[in-house]
Amino acid sequence: MPGMVASRYNPLLRPFALRLAATGMAKKAVIGAVMHKLAHFIYGVIKTNKPFDPNYLGKGLAIQDRI
Repeated sequence: MPGMVASRYNPLLRPFALRLAATGMAKKAVIGAVMHKLAHFIYGVIKTNKPFDPNYLGKGLAIQDRI
């Protein structure tokens, strides 16, 4: 469920999910990839003990969707 909701409503994960779906990836595989990326976001928040910053990757780091 979290992967489905995130791929529909999360402004960071929606373009990612749409890009994967446009390449012909199966729907369940797209949901799995979104869940994996969401788990990385959660782990980063827990590990750094800082609130989530959606602009963090835009501060000079290469991001998969913005290359």
